[in-house]
Amino acid sequence: MSEYKHGAYGALGDSVVRAADTAETVPVYIGTAPVNLVRGWREAAPVNVPVRISSLAEARAAIGQSDDWAAYTLCEVVAAHYDSGTEGVGPIYLINVLDPARHKATKKATATLSLASGSASIASRSIILDSLSLSRPGDDGSTPLAEGEDYLVSYDFANGRAVISPADKAEPLEGEVAASWEEVDPSKVTAQDIAGSDAGPAPTGACAVRLVYQEHFAVPNLLAAPGWSETPEVYRALVEAATKINGHWDAFVMADLSLADRSKAVDTIPAAIAWKEANGYASERSAVFWPHATDAQGREFHLSTLAVAEALRADAANDGVPFASWSNRPVPVVRQRFAEGSPVRGFDQQEANALNARGITTAVGWAGEWVLWGPHTAAYANGGSSDPRAAFATGIRMLFHLTNGFQRRWASAIDGPMTRQLRDRIVNSEQEQLDALVAQGALVGSPRILFEAASNPDSSLAGGDFLWEVAATPSTPLKSATVRVSYTDEGLSAYLEGDE
Repeated sequence: MSEYKHGAYGALGDSVVRAADTAETVPVYIGTAPVNLVRGWREAAPVNVPVRISSLAEARAAIGQSDDWAAYTLCEVVAAHYDSGTEGVGPIYLINVLDPARHKATKKATATLSLASGSASIASRSIILDSLSLSRPGDDGSTPLAEGEDYLVSYDFANGRAVISPADKAEPLEGEVAASWEEVDPSKVTAQDIAGSDAGPAPTGACAVRLVYQEHFAVPNLLAAPGWSETPEVYRALVEAATKINGHWDAFVMADLSLADRSKAVDTIPAAIAWKEANGYASERSAVFWPHATDAQGREFHLSTLAVAEALRADAANDGVPFASWSNRPVPVVRQRFAEGSPVRGFDQQEANALNARGITTAVGWAGEWVLWGPHTAAYANGGSSDPRAAFATGIRMLFHLTNGFQRRWASAIDGPMTRQLRDRIVNSEQEQLDALVAQGALVGSPRILFEAASNPDSSLAGGDFLWEVAATPSTPLKSATVRVSYTDEGLSAYLEGDE
């Protein structure tokens, strides 16, 4: 029985090889955020729900802020996009899986505070701000104080303190009060929380990517989970989540390889290649990165995070068309970063090419700055038998751009009458799109869209199912440029000229 279809669809066909509406880039990150430091976090950034972020201020208000990127991975993302010393780039969509209602310490914390003019503070970066309560001790027991009437609560991100201030400055509270609060425990978040599930009443983790379109009408086309994607379970979940989101959209995954295999460091190029192959990081729908890098402030970035930001910048410079690679673009770092305690000092561009040849992108110092280095998908293997369409990340992303764009442009025509005029209008309009992409440099050759009888038998037409075929060649990056210089002795005759 054939699959029932209702809507506009796009699919990748087999590669055709001889002899051998522009969708904006929408990055979606899955990770953990210090929402415990945000008042009303359930409304500001609900758990497992995508939140649109377009500035550092928006991020702080929605998900909080922390320098502990190992515990709160989405804070690294925000820094890469809006606080890296370069021009901010976005918007981005963040899916936080850390739930202060679940991922918290078993016992409450308590303290006795001395109020001065109604003010005091609690030094804590793990406090769940919404759980803080104050009471006045007395001989007959404690008397609860009312937030909003007796005191106010806010958070000082710069100094890592919960701040208590008077609700009525004319009559501030004085003296000692008892404080109690709950504390978040990000160590309780697991890889399964990031991988997510569709089993419950609402999707979680990577499965919640489908909410980006449902709630924001944005087509997600880049997925990443820095700090988590080096776990094979998460990598597989991301690749699965990126495939036909909402039954329609194609996305590309940016993932990192691990810096350690159990207790053993993965700090050499052969070790990184072996780890990639052993753990199955080979989907054509992904690019993989290794190792990490640090900036001038000593902050450690996953290369996948930096690559998403650079891909976003490159796409924005080309009207949202993803044909320019993130490779050889400068990133705000100063050195490679390996596992803690590793004696490795790093490697140069020539050595990095061994990684590129096995489908791994890295970062190298080149021409006075640090750049991302490697244009391939994770499926690429130099001299291997991978599908030619999977050689370059820009190639796959361009094909996704075509499938996603077709669906967006013609979704409104679904369930209208399918006339010959509509058939021709789709062909003509899509051919114009292809020709424009050739003129832009995103495609090469003479791409064509066809509506052919062989692809549209009577049984399909009677069922209202129509298929257009597109064959297109994405532009190939200039992966290498070589000049061959040969010596000739012909010039020696110049020494003898004028002597006759």
